[in-house]
Amino acid sequence: MINNIELIFPEIFISLSIMFLLILGVFKKNSSKIIHNISLLILLITAVITFNETLSVDPTNLFNESIVIDYLSSFMKIITLLAAFVVLLISSNYLRAFKIFKIEYPILILSSVLGMMIMISSNDLIVFYMGLELQSLALYVLATFNRDQLKSSEAGLKYFVLSALSSGLLLYGCSLIYGFTGSTNFNVISTQFNTNEYAITFGIVFILVGLAFKISAVPFHMWAPDVYEGSPTSVTLFFTMVPKIAALTVFIRFLYVPFLNLIDQWQMILVFLSIASMLFGAIAAIGQKNLKRLIAYSSISHIGYALAGLATGSNEGIQSSVIYMTIYIIMNLGFFSCLLMMKRNNIYYEQIDDLSGLSKNHPLLSISLLIILFSLAGIPPLAGFFAKFYIFKSVIEQSMYFLAIVGLLSTVVAAFYYLRIIKIMYFDEEKDSYDKDHNLWLKLSLTVSTVLILMYFIFPSELIDAVSKINII
Repeated sequence: MINNIELIFPEIFISLSIMFLLILGVFKKNSSKIIHNISLLILLITAVITFNETLSVDPTNLFNESIVIDYLSSFMKIITLLAAFVVLLISSNYLRAFKIFKIEYPILILSSVLGMMIMISSNDLIVFYMGLELQSLALYVLATFNRDQLKSSEAGLKYFVLSALSSGLLLYGCSLIYGFTGSTNFNVISTQFNTNEYAITFGIVFILVGLAFKISAVPFHMWAPDVYEGSPTSVTLFFTMVPKIAALTVFIRFLYVPFLNLIDQWQMILVFLSIASMLFGAIAAIGQKNLKRLIAYSSISHIGYALAGLATGSNEGIQSSVIYMTIYIIMNLGFFSCLLMMKRNNIYYEQIDDLSGLSKNHPLLSISLLIILFSLAGIPPLAGFFAKFYIFKSVIEQSMYFLAIVGLLSTVVAAFYYLRIIKIMYFDEEKDSYDKDHNLWLKLSLTVSTVLILMYFIFPSELIDAVSKINII
């Protein structure tokens, strides 16, 4: 086992880096900028280490099979690290404007990324729970980071209370499964449950409820709109993308490794979560006036599509869900880059009406936002269309026609509110123009994400080839 210890170098490196940054922040005054830049470097180095060391290795179990290092974990870790890197990169000006450019911010982001990396590699209920709590504790503080704003404090408190409830349910589910199988390890559980099938189903339900909370799937979504709206915009961007990658990976590991034989029991739960999330997210977003609340409901709907892929019980379904999440992250990066550019005299605007007449003063920004919104709506030939196409293809292959029909219907409904934003941008009366002195990294993030969305149909095979190596079943 010691021979393979280098496989967890990324996690060890981040842990030591967090300790170093904490000491540096305490002893060196006004070190926010240094710590911010070092954190960016740490995330990049960790991504490189992960890429070099684990993509070339056969699936390996460490620490009595409680941690698994395979292609899925490596792929998801790299996406997590790169997404966190971009969030940190584009958020510095925003944090300065709100006077929250502090040493704690990048350290908390690193801590939550460490928790997510542990979750992604977990092959044991205790390891998974440990990673989840490490991630959640950092996210509680991030949600309430802008203490001067009442909404931010409210968001943090709401997230803390509801997340603590979901963690409790999850822990209860873990203890039920441990009680009936005598083990917390996924590989052992898969051989032990033949006799207590129904009792274990209860444990699975509790854990799925806890996980559904974390990814804000309906009916456990109630925290998401308020938390997304109240948190600082850069934190909302982090919430929208990064925790969902880890949670999706846990969904795959938890359902497909120990409980593949019980697919009849959990498939219906996933189908229900998927249908409810797709429909509710699409319908509830129609009446929203705040862009961050709209994205909250939109992300609930998008999670529904990702769960639809997982509900198929096939490798193709898992692969389509991973592709969906990857493209979803690129679209969100683009959208939030636009949102962070909507500032005038150091005041940030986030209402839908603030976009009125954007095309007249900011033609390039409005074209980028147009492409991103069309992609989110799933209009061909943009990346968002292909993301949904892969999901529908894997669902139809398993003869789950009803799920595909509901998915198509919710896509049509969702197209309505995306088109409404486009109408406001291009046909409503123009407002005062926004500042144009944006951070270079912010412009770069918007440009890259827009180009990737626009050009995906030319090179789709790159992502498909990378994901096709994920074989769980």
